[in-house]
Amino acid sequence: MSKQDDKARTHAEEALRYHEYPRPGKTATQLTKPCETQEELSLAYTPGVAAPVREIAKDPQAAYRYTNKGNLVAVISDGSAVLGLGNVGPLAGKPVMEGKAVLFKRFADIDVVDLEIDAPTTDAFIDTVTHIAPSFGGINLEDIAAPYCFEIERVLSERLDIPVFHDDQHGTAIIISAGLLNALELQGKNLHEARIVCLGAGAAAIASMRLLVRLGASKSNIQMIDRKGVIYQGRGDVNIYKDEFANDSGCRTLEDAMAGADVVIGVSGPNLIKQDMIKTMADHPVVFALSNPDPEIRPDDVHAVRKDVIMATGRSDYPNQVNNVLGFPFIFRGALDVQASSINTDMQVAAVHALAQLAHAPIPDSVLKAYRRKKGSLCFGPDYIIPTPFDPRLRDYIPPAVARAAVGTGVARSPYPKHYPQIGS
Repeated sequence: MSKQDDKARTHAEEALRYHEYPRPGKTATQLTKPCETQEELSLAYTPGVAAPVREIAKDPQAAYRYTNKGNLVAVISDGSAVLGLGNVGPLAGKPVMEGKAVLFKRFADIDVVDLEIDAPTTDAFIDTVTHIAPSFGGINLEDIAAPYCFEIERVLSERLDIPVFHDDQHGTAIIISAGLLNALELQGKNLHEARIVCLGAGAAAIASMRLLVRLGASKSNIQMIDRKGVIYQGRGDVNIYKDEFANDSGCRTLEDAMAGADVVIGVSGPNLIKQDMIKTMADHPVVFALSNPDPEIRPDDVHAVRKDVIMATGRSDYPNQVNNVLGFPFIFRGALDVQASSINTDMQVAAVHALAQLAHAPIPDSVLKAYRRKKGSLCFGPDYIIPTPFDPRLRDYIPPAVARAAVGTGVARSPYPKHYPQIGS
């Protein structure tokens, strides 16, 4: 057995112990009100509970005052597309959903119930979520296979009056977009003119390209590639979501597309990009190889053939980790704090710009300590184009930006919070 295999086995054993002891799982419920006396019991349950019930029956919005709805998100999956593991089913996907709950609570103090749904059809999944939605202030969809995830999110967003957010789509898109804006700035390029290759055509790929177009990228400069090659006009074997990015460039292979490209974004699988392809890219290219744990091409292999490149991966052991935890906890925090009915595109764009802006700010000592870095060793540049997950200022930057956009676009049902930085300050 190799050292790498031995290390992987040891890590798996540690992970199993972590999940089993001292009690199984990673989450639990916690009381927020005292219940130690007969009087407190009468307030918590009968007869006292009748008072808020009557208020909510008169005005459903009162649920935000008298229940945990306003700080409660459902993380929901069918386990059909668990990152790196595929279709493992709802029950096997539960550890991942519990992990998502940990991140919501740790980074944004949002309570989560994880729900793993065994639904035989897309319609059954949608109906199930619709029926349980009144309990929650928001819905985070997770690990649902494409193309079904697009229809699920669309229909639920239409039916429900709370945010429905598929993090595999939009969370990934927001982090990619923020990092790319900063990388292009450093490389002296602009998004509108950049030639972009998207290796992958699933949920993350399509959502990312849509958001980049919203931010100013030219759709004619985007070439999307699936398992069969470049998606071009008239190919005939693509779904409506892929067809949105069909072009007539004449390219048919990944090699063709990468020649002269300014950017390649990999959201596909390991080891699909070769060094010879990197060599043919334009001067000062940007390479995001985000397949995890094994990227489309490793940074060492990229830097061996290009010294003018900016590189990002999905891994924590390389610079510029594209990590969704930079986004979803704080996006939901901002949406919940104004009782938003949705997380719309303007709110996503606001999150992109807030995240990109934060990377320009000086690094606090707490972040340097968390990553064992010396003062002055971490600053905006090729190895730091997006903030780190343990930057405490994420909660200062992203939720206010999201809340402000919610208010501005009319989807907020409560005012911009007084404890947030005031607009214009």
